[in-house]
Amino acid sequence: MRKFNIRKVLDGLTAVSAAASASSAAQQQQAGNRETEIQETLQSEHFQLCKTVRHGFPYQPSALAFDPVQKILAIGTQTGALRLFGRPGVECYCQHDSGAAVIQLQFLINEGALVSALADDTLHLWNLRQKRPAILHSLKFNRERITFCHLPFQSKWLYVGTERGNIHIVNVESFTLSGYVIMWNKAIELSSKSHPGPIVHISDNPMDEGKLLIGFESGTVVLWDLKSKKADYRYTHDEAIHSVAWHHEGKQFICSHSDGTLTIWNVKSPTKPFQTITPHGKQLKDGKKPEPCKPILKVEYKTTRAGEPFIILSGGLSYDTVGRRPCLTVMHGKSTAVLEMDYSIVDFLTLCETPYPNDFQEPYAVVVLLEKDLVLIDLAQNGYPIFENPYPLTIHESPVTCCEYFADCPVDLIPALYSVGARQKRQGYSKKEWPISGGNWGLITQSYPEIIITGHADGSIKFWDASAITLQVLYKLKTAKVFEKSRNKDDRPNTDIVDEDPYAIQIISWCPESRMLCIAGVSAHVIIYRFSKQEVTTEVIPMLEVRLLYEINDVESPDGEQVPPLPTPGTGSNPQSIVPQSHPSTSSSSSDGLRDNVPCLKVKNSPLKQSPGYQIELVIQLVWVSGEPPQQITSLAVNSAYGLVVFGNCNGIAMVDYLQKTVLLNLGTIELYGSNDPYRREPRSPRKTRQPSGAGLCDINEGTMVPEDRCKSPTSGSGSPNNSDDDQKMNNFIEKAKMSRKLSLPTELKPDLDVKDNSFSRSRSSSVTSIDKESREAISALHFCETFTRKADTSPSPCLWVGTTLGTVLVIVLNLPPGGEQRLLQPVIVSPSGTILRLKGAILRMAFLDTTGSLVPPAHEPWREHNVPEDKDEKDKSKKRRPVSVSPSSSQEISENQYAVICSEKQAKVISLPSQNCIYKQNITETSFVLRGDIVSLSNSVCLACFCANGHIMTFSLPSLRPLLDVYYLPLTNMRIARTFCFTNNGQALYLVSPTEIQRLTYSQETCENLQEMLGELFTPVETPEAPNRGFFKGLFGGGAQSLDREELFGESASGKASRSLAQHIPGPGGIEGVKGAASGVVGELARARLALDERGQKLGELEEKTAAMLYSADSFSKHAHEMMLKYKDKKWYQF
Repeated sequence: MRKFNIRKVLDGLTAVSAAASASSAAQQQQAGNRETEIQETLQSEHFQLCKTVRHGFPYQPSALAFDPVQKILAIGTQTGALRLFGRPGVECYCQHDSGAAVIQLQFLINEGALVSALADDTLHLWNLRQKRPAILHSLKFNRERITFCHLPFQSKWLYVGTERGNIHIVNVESFTLSGYVIMWNKAIELSSKSHPGPIVHISDNPMDEGKLLIGFESGTVVLWDLKSKKADYRYTHDEAIHSVAWHHEGKQFICSHSDGTLTIWNVKSPTKPFQTITPHGKQLKDGKKPEPCKPILKVEYKTTRAGEPFIILSGGLSYDTVGRRPCLTVMHGKSTAVLEMDYSIVDFLTLCETPYPNDFQEPYAVVVLLEKDLVLIDLAQNGYPIFENPYPLTIHESPVTCCEYFADCPVDLIPALYSVGARQKRQGYSKKEWPISGGNWGLITQSYPEIIITGHADGSIKFWDASAITLQVLYKLKTAKVFEKSRNKDDRPNTDIVDEDPYAIQIISWCPESRMLCIAGVSAHVIIYRFSKQEVTTEVIPMLEVRLLYEINDVESPDGEQVPPLPTPGTGSNPQSIVPQSHPSTSSSSSDGLRDNVPCLKVKNSPLKQSPGYQIELVIQLVWVSGEPPQQITSLAVNSAYGLVVFGNCNGIAMVDYLQKTVLLNLGTIELYGSNDPYRREPRSPRKTRQPSGAGLCDINEGTMVPEDRCKSPTSGSGSPNNSDDDQKMNNFIEKAKMSRKLSLPTELKPDLDVKDNSFSRSRSSSVTSIDKESREAISALHFCETFTRKADTSPSPCLWVGTTLGTVLVIVLNLPPGGEQRLLQPVIVSPSGTILRLKGAILRMAFLDTTGSLVPPAHEPWREHNVPEDKDEKDKSKKRRPVSVSPSSSQEISENQYAVICSEKQAKVISLPSQNCIYKQNITETSFVLRGDIVSLSNSVCLACFCANGHIMTFSLPSLRPLLDVYYLPLTNMRIARTFCFTNNGQALYLVSPTEIQRLTYSQETCENLQEMLGELFTPVETPEAPNRGFFKGLFGGGAQSLDREELFGESASGKASRSLAQHIPGPGGIEGVKGAASGVVGELARARLALDERGQKLGELEEKTAAMLYSADSFSKHAHEMMLKYKDKKWYQF
């Protein structure tokens, strides 16, 4: 006899509402008894949350560095982030804890280390020899502000220039300050009457390491002799300096100035420049100075063995070039090339063949860091073509408005998308290999395909291959090309409901198995796409217009005859409500002059050539009704097996048969209830106001902050700051919250709503918020499935489950004709089932489990090529073909039941079907609300994953809804996170962490353990190239590079100790921590044990070292005291 698990029964009972009657309690007990049959395999130890990788362009970049031997590129940002790039597929993201802007980066070339200087006057040494780089040392300057750093090749002494004009020297091994300081007053002496300004440049003479070139902002340059501690030469110029660069022979240097000029100086002629060039200045005839130009922000001077040197500069354009794009100028001999950039230039670096500054530089490429792009220019080819960028840096090409994530896709999908996407590639790139080629790939331990789909503000959709923690764009679809573009602003029809980005994507519904794609756009339009490998020309674009209106008890309805009757079983379609013509409708205004029956966008009426890939099957548009704009679509679902698409908004729901191109259902939300409506609703008259545009979905500008909640208010894609007051910002945030991810805000974030009102508005229209809550009930979730629709059902049948913002779930029965030709001839009959279920909070997600607790996916049709005529055998097969709905359990008997899993903003319920008993209930959150809930598979089981507005990520077992994971991860600081967060199978999740970057994370313990192996390595052992040969004559006559014993000059014995109050040393976590990261994996336990011993040994070793250091310092102190005594022994007092 099977053991009876009374505990689970009690769990089942307690999950039920206390108000259940005795009879229902008996049913509960039976249901709970059934539940013991489902073995739940997921436990808390299967879950762990950690960030995996960050993809995309570093947001708000501020600094750039390159290691010419390791071939690694580093980019720092204004938010303290550090991104490192090696060969395609090797990327790394690190973050400075302070979040201060990175002002400069310096590689310790070929050492596997990097120094970062931050705006909060800290220096950090990063160890890049571990897969997750960490800080080894930090140094915080207390009294001076850092402005410029320079680390000579193969030196351990870092020069740090400050705002006061002084130079301090840091030992990068110990990260301590040397006592050697170059004070500004000593450097300029009497050459200037005023302070020379901050240090803008430091570099040593390529041929003599003992000579340091110091550039001050005011225009003074000093060549400092490190040994004699005095200035050799001082070069003065009236214009402010922005940058300085040496000729490799060390006899000349070049300065760039704020008036758009370049001055070239001979080292030994400090009185005046050898040459002055104004690259973009108009030369005046009578020998006068050329007109001043914009500042040249940076210049580089690179020599070649075979020909003329390269002078490369950014800025310097003349002031009359208004509206001209930012430029990089390459001067080579007599030719000057001006290369226009799409965005402003943050920094650039010339990549050279040698790391030695005293050799011919042989430049081969220029890497240009722009505000929103990274460009590499090939200097070796004529015309300076750019390299094709292999990194996924174009996520933000148009601002991301929504995204979806699919793990464990069909294996043939990525090759299919790649093959159609390969035809979209641009031509004219450099033929050479991408020059940033350092690092090594990690091991690929995940074998399943992953796809990310991003929807954008310009109506484009991008498919990305996201398998094994990499990202690569596969295919781009432009949905806007089906619509007529307005030529200019005046020509635009005033039917649009948004001022900017009328094509922006709001919702994506995709069936990976059948490859059917459906999108909903911001202008209340829906487009259905079919995948094809054949190119076709569509003569007439199939189009439907739908009047979806909300009217109740409205006596003076201007369109009374258009209000659809309540459908009864058997009469599903409502022909009056559609305009099934293939050209835009002509009736643009009703009798009283109100705009009526007009869609927001105009579909092209000329033939449309459609390339291989996604091709339009049908365009559906909601139309204006009596002067009222259509409300934006809040939910969308497509089903390939049924040939149906359904969408809803705050007015109602519409279902379309995309095979027959007909509207099957067009109902106001209230009419879905029929006579079962639980709410008392007030009549209202149609709104006469135009819907305000609200936010574009793009929040590129993140400048505005809400005081208490730190909620960033995204503004439209223009990038201009929101200059209204705080209340307006808060209202904007709330408006976006309502339309974003169909989400609600807790009462404390709703100053413009009635406090008692806990309902959730889903429309972006502010006019909607004034209507009472019942009339704003929007459709928030849709799910096609094959299940039991009524309590009396004995077998599952196709149906649609509809969830609303008031927490109601309604079931609509679908009566489908037989397959094959009959499917195209007979109508689909749609009828309400009368089934109503209730939850607290808006419905977010629904799914179904079979008797074994396995997920029952919606039925789908396998993909086949539609543009190739079928032969007779295929036609017979298609007639017999049944839609696929694979349940992992073999075959479901009629007596077997199913479980509906429903997740709302506040709670989750598991309901047994067909009995409709709630067998488990879990209140997910009381004080916050769920932003995203997904039913996902993990480790051959199923769970519910939720992300709450209070920053918690939670998972629950199914069907019993036991809490398995609850981690505080990330508070909702802006609407972009809310709109883009999504979970998928195998413990993967992602969200847009900035307007340009995707952050991926995992909630799977197994992935966390394997992550270390999957990450790429940045540092690889490489031989340092040989130093340039001095040559016989140079050696004989003392030419060539002069080396310097910096230790002798800067070491403690020579220069003494630095002032303690000047800077504070902070040890970093990067030493033993790096090993700890490597210790998780296959031999984790062993490594941890060894690690503990190492730590102990390390501590003992440190103690021993400290003792030795103390003895040494005592010894050296006595020596110094003795030397001092001898030195001053015979001197008189006036000689001191």
